[in-house]
Amino acid sequence: MSGDHSSFTKNRERLLNEAVSRAFFGKVVGLAQWHGLISSEHFSVDGTLIEAWASMKSFVPKDGSGKPPEGGGRNPTVDFKGEERKNDTHASTTDPQARLLKKSKGDKSRLCYMGHALMENRNGLAVDVETTLATGTAEREAATVMAARSLKRGATLGADKNYDTAGFVKAMRAQGVTPHFARKAQSAIDGRTTRHAGYAVSLQLRKRIEEIFGWAKTVGGLRKTCFIGLAKVKAQTTFTLAAYNLTRMATIFGWRLNTV
Repeated sequence: MSGDHSSFTKNRERLLNEAVSRAFFGKVVGLAQWHGLISSEHFSVDGTLIEAWASMKSFVPKDGSGKPPEGGGRNPTVDFKGEERKNDTHASTTDPQARLLKKSKGDKSRLCYMGHALMENRNGLAVDVETTLATGTAEREAATVMAARSLKRGATLGADKNYDTAGFVKAMRAQGVTPHFARKAQSAIDGRTTRHAGYAVSLQLRKRIEEIFGWAKTVGGLRKTCFIGLAKVKAQTTFTLAAYNLTRMATIFGWRLNTV
């Protein structure tokens, strides 16, 4: 039995890496393209938090200071009252690459990573995926990478207000991609973009990307990763979005068969 367990562990390590997961994801996207499910025109991008496999109790000062745990046992009490905890001064002893972040105002901070998806608008399939450390700029940085890798000049890209910054809008225009982002009060998006009917359509369709993340977190188990370290979380995220695409394609094909 020990040999069987060892073989399983070794095979899991071989499969759970970015090269293998990206190759599998690429095959799934290629299948969707072969069936004519993906265009090269209109896309959306967004990011979501993936809770790390580490508790807040593991997030301690890097210099070894801080209050010692109380009560002993496997689950001791840790008093964080009055302690300011930041990524530059603290790190998780369980997963040092996990970062403390909250996605929106009013949300609680948590140790996490960030998953990012690039969606083709017509059928709601993920055409690219990235996983990063959780930072305030990670969404735009990941979107820049995915746009350069997967979008052609002339494409449109829908996104929420977090992407409406002068630097990111400029970067997309330099790549020949038209930014269809929801506008902030002081927006980098001007009338050259918003006057077109396609802008409003992009703002509506971009919300479908939440279906990808919703499935990934509830069915795909991505709400809280069970792996430690960015490399393995990247592989898990990529495999999960590939699985979503297969599920989505099955739904599309089933609908077509039922209507023939």
